[in-house]
Amino acid sequence: MDVEQQIYSEEADEKLINEAFEKLLNSYLASRHRKKVDLITKAFNFAKQAHKGVRRLSGEPYIMHPIAVAQIACAEIGLGSTSICSALLHDVVEDTDYTVEDISNIFGAKIAQIVDGLTKISGGIFGEQASAQAENFKKLLLTMSDDIRVILIKICDRLHNMRTLDSQPANKQYKIAGETLYIYAPLANRLGLNKVKSELENLSFRFEHPDDYASIEAKLQSTRASRDELFSQFTEPIETALKQMGITYEIKERVKTPYSIWSKMQNKHVTFEEIYDILAVRIIFTPKVREEEVNECFNIYVAISKIYKSHPDRLRDWLSQPKANGYQALHVTLMSKQGRWIEVQIRSDRMNEIAEQGFAAHWKYKDGVDSEYTEDENELNEWLGTIKEILDDPQPDAMDFLDTIKLNLFASEIFVFTPKGEIRTLPAGCTALDFAFSIHTFLGSHCIGAKVNHKLVPLSHKLNSGDQVEILTSKSQHVSPSWINFVSTAKAKAKIQAILRRDNREVQREGEEILNNFLVQNGYEPSVSLTDKLTEFHGYNKPQELFLALGEKVAILGEKDLDHLSGKKEEETVGWRRYVPFMGKKKPEAAEQPPSKQHFFVVPDKFNRKKPIYISEENITLYKFPGCCHPIPGDDALGYINNKKQIEIHKRACPVAAKLKTSFGNKILDIKWDMHKVLFFEATIRLSGIDRVGMLNEITQVISSQMSVNIHKIIITCEDGIFDGSIELKVHDREDVKKIINNLKHIPDLKEISEIM
Repeated sequence: MDVEQQIYSEEADEKLINEAFEKLLNSYLASRHRKKVDLITKAFNFAKQAHKGVRRLSGEPYIMHPIAVAQIACAEIGLGSTSICSALLHDVVEDTDYTVEDISNIFGAKIAQIVDGLTKISGGIFGEQASAQAENFKKLLLTMSDDIRVILIKICDRLHNMRTLDSQPANKQYKIAGETLYIYAPLANRLGLNKVKSELENLSFRFEHPDDYASIEAKLQSTRASRDELFSQFTEPIETALKQMGITYEIKERVKTPYSIWSKMQNKHVTFEEIYDILAVRIIFTPKVREEEVNECFNIYVAISKIYKSHPDRLRDWLSQPKANGYQALHVTLMSKQGRWIEVQIRSDRMNEIAEQGFAAHWKYKDGVDSEYTEDENELNEWLGTIKEILDDPQPDAMDFLDTIKLNLFASEIFVFTPKGEIRTLPAGCTALDFAFSIHTFLGSHCIGAKVNHKLVPLSHKLNSGDQVEILTSKSQHVSPSWINFVSTAKAKAKIQAILRRDNREVQREGEEILNNFLVQNGYEPSVSLTDKLTEFHGYNKPQELFLALGEKVAILGEKDLDHLSGKKEEETVGWRRYVPFMGKKKPEAAEQPPSKQHFFVVPDKFNRKKPIYISEENITLYKFPGCCHPIPGDDALGYINNKKQIEIHKRACPVAAKLKTSFGNKILDIKWDMHKVLFFEATIRLSGIDRVGMLNEITQVISSQMSVNIHKIIITCEDGIFDGSIELKVHDREDVKKIINNLKHIPDLKEISEIM
């Protein structure tokens, strides 16, 4: 680049940066926050100088990222000057020579504390194999429990990273998208950031399943005209009624997002055409008297239920008892004149803003509050308190830690009462034991049963909204390992595991001593590698599990262990059967003669993880295919480098892969299929419909005769004229499965067809 081009490039960059910063200042000046333009400008100039000369993968100057994060914090979440400055400075400590102390000296302790919480750290408490991602997330949560703005800015940072994810290589895209779906979208939801949550989900979906995303988008576009017509016909009489009542209102069309449509298609095994709640209606009104807004919601409900019949079981009252993230609204489902159930959400302008922006929006409606952060959000502080308790006793394993945190993120809430009538918010599906631990660890650990609505129930009894619960205890009661199977809250699980770990440490020490004595007596020097070998040989995941089994005399060491250590018997401990690619959900026919040993590709030290791996007929046996998700050619897949440096292949939507992307993102690889319809894989199709003579014959004719596909197994049950069943097939790829399903749809009386994943 010559001097003239360089000057032109620098001028273009400067113009781009200044325009972005001016837009940020205008957004801030339009808000209700105290106007601290000087402080924000100072932070901008400092960050701009610190990141000078650095560019993002997209090619734009790096400072554009902090400006964009600050813009989201200000305009989309409604945060003020402290948050905007922290967002502008959030990468300075991580990427430059400046320290947290420097930030503190120049911008004060509060901004420095937030920046520190946002700064990634190296190393960690989980050990060498651990996930730096989980450790970073833990640090975020620790700082968040002191100042919620840390996690809010981190969510803004993640949202901008997702918006600019195109510039990243595919393996990074899967890692970041997976982590977003697993952690950040539910966090945004828990904090009431509905718009942000939806965008994070959709962006993750677009990068992980581009074909499915494009297909749903196209279908939404093609059905838009009929949806708009339904909306206008349905809302016309409602508008007339609201005008007669003299209400200032706005009626909006809410269309289900591509991600939520896809999730429903996967979970319910239905097609796009079978999803009937794609359209919902939102009535947003400005109350005549702010204090009467709840009553006005019910008045609107009464008026519209005179026009349309309401569904008796689908009234959701979030007015008198808002969700834990602050969400308030009245949901009612009405039968339209076109014979379609349509959900109507009734909320005031204040409720709507809180639904979109979360807790930040609360601050706008607090009289006389000029601060951007108040600490009187009881539900939020209670939730942060739960997270703090979990962090006080962290899991030693990265995956367990993330799971424990995540338990409470997705959960819907129920409301139960103490014997004194105090209300408690708990996740749906929780038990009497969860309730006991939510009150106090001592109460939970000595719980023998409960009285629910004055009736005696066991610890595992599931609670419902409105239950009154009294916990019964005994000093002789101790925590049992079986308890972990029926508690559902993060707090209860964490406390039970902590108590069990404490009890098990002594037994583990005995087991470790037994193992070391065994090795020494047989001429071996005790080492980590020998322990790992025996752990795997006995079928345990961690050495601690083997120690515990030895200490409890569940496992015994003997000749077979010595043979294994000396290499006399070579065997894959996970078992060859689980990983052969032909393995569908059942044992393949070709698996009659097991191979002597399966040889897998071992990843070398200098391995380019950014390049995709192409799986073909020639190399497919070099990779492991775990039994968790059964990927076949044509599936959206990824690779994971396991602890043996072998590559496992998972579907991108697999629950195990979701955890791996979140905890071990640097071990994720991009997978491409290069198959040519030579090998066969197993797939299972579920069918149901109206039973009649010849139905089974027609189904098998389509599959076997028309498409020449081998049927491996058929299971059909029939009751009261309705049949339900499944067919296992041998197919070449995902395309075969789609063709079979499409051809079966032409059979009369066959009502539901879907693939069992």
